[in-house]
Amino acid sequence: MTSKAGKSVVRGVSVLSIAGLLCKLIGLFFTVPLTRIIGSEGLGIYQSVYPTYNLLLTLSSAGLPVAVSRMVSHYLAKDDPRNAHRVFKVAFWLLTGLGCLCTLLMLIGNGALTSWVRESRASAGFYAISPCLTIVCALSTFRGFMQGQQNMRPTALSQILEQTGKVAFSLPLAYYGSRRSLALGAAGALLGITISEAIATAVIAVIYFRKRKSFEARPQLAKAAEASSSSLAGVLFSISIPITISACIVPLAQFVDSVMMVPRMMDSGLTNETARSLYGVFSGLVIRLINMPTALALAISMSLVPAVSAAQAVKDEEGTRQASAQGLKLAFMLGFPCSIGMSVLARQIFGFLYFESLNPDQFQTGWELLTVSSLTIVLFTVVQATSGILQGLGKQRIPMYTLVAGVSCKILMNYILVGIPGVNIHGGPFASIVCYTVSMIPNLYFVCKYARLSFDWKNWMFKPLLSASVMGAVVYLLKSVLPLHRVWTLLEIAVGVGVYLAMAVWLKMVTPEDLSSIKRILSRRKRKGKEA
Repeated sequence: MTSKAGKSVVRGVSVLSIAGLLCKLIGLFFTVPLTRIIGSEGLGIYQSVYPTYNLLLTLSSAGLPVAVSRMVSHYLAKDDPRNAHRVFKVAFWLLTGLGCLCTLLMLIGNGALTSWVRESRASAGFYAISPCLTIVCALSTFRGFMQGQQNMRPTALSQILEQTGKVAFSLPLAYYGSRRSLALGAAGALLGITISEAIATAVIAVIYFRKRKSFEARPQLAKAAEASSSSLAGVLFSISIPITISACIVPLAQFVDSVMMVPRMMDSGLTNETARSLYGVFSGLVIRLINMPTALALAISMSLVPAVSAAQAVKDEEGTRQASAQGLKLAFMLGFPCSIGMSVLARQIFGFLYFESLNPDQFQTGWELLTVSSLTIVLFTVVQATSGILQGLGKQRIPMYTLVAGVSCKILMNYILVGIPGVNIHGGPFASIVCYTVSMIPNLYFVCKYARLSFDWKNWMFKPLLSASVMGAVVYLLKSVLPLHRVWTLLEIAVGVGVYLAMAVWLKMVTPEDLSSIKRILSRRKRKGKEA
């Protein structure tokens, strides 16, 4: 089991990381033309709707898929596929019901929602995105079931379909809508999301039904009785409620930002149009760029939950430690270079994508925001990894409490900083840094405590930070002598990646043992099978 836990993390992170990065790259091909079609003001309308949708979506679908993944991996580790499948069936109806309820709330409460975000033009967007809540809830159940089997490929495929669907449907609909008004342009983009999610759900459902017979053919070695629907529902809710609350905290903060930041910027002396435009740049462009590398964080988190849970199910302490240590090491190794590299090249990256879509003031504000916001990447990556470990350990309440503390600080700092003349939107990134720092520190402490780990400062933090710092210094010198141009930006990124990899090899950040771990894992697994 020890080796299996390590293998699942490496394999799961690899599959989901590749898919996540592809999705974020495709997402950029969506954002750049969308900005040109509806402008920063139209993007502000779009972003008035999206945080509310994201909050309701998280409320309905965040916790139960994680609970499904954890319970399915638990039952499969105990050779009980019958109850693992029953978990999926119960969760599917629960999640679909919750999704329908949230869709209904968004439809009925359309007027109240447009009043809360203080943007009457957002009404059509709320109608366009509302069916998506039910669709994604069903999609999330399939994903949780597949992830519980430590099969991340269907999730990865559905994520790619979501993003390609947005490009294929949202952009044409946004274009035709914008010919009538910015409001309909934003609504068209949101309707395209609904269509793409429906396609992704249909595809993953086909995969499920194709693999259902092979799953049901698994031998039922456990002698456990078939669990009742009510008992499974009770366990699902007991696991998912703290995770749902935890997952809702960040979308709730984004919702509060969407309601609060524009009025607070107006209090600082900006007009409504300028404030709405700046909010669109920050939330629609800067945050989207930040979300590109955070796909790695989500990949680590999703892979850690079933791996740690399966090790816990059979009381494999070494497997728990191995999976947890691998997750933390990956988080720092991926987070530091992404944070430092994007911060150093903020102007170049922002210009590469958005220079022709924004006026000079918006462009300068955008890359300045990206310079500071990039520093949250490593913090968020570690928060996600530690949250996944704690959820797999059955300590899902801890990340909930730490995120509550962090987001409370974020909301307070946003309210204070954004309302200060001369600071306004620039207060947002600093508030986010405080938020994730407050969440990360206690998460690390509790992971080390409950996974019985000694914090490896040298290999987890010092070596990645030193490598990323050298990379940042080299790239900074390079950008100082090269002109601002797309070709040179690509060269600077390539040099940065090369320097970081060279430093990683020199500092032996990835050891020969790490590189040969999968081979050892497979051989040990075969020996265990023979012994059984």
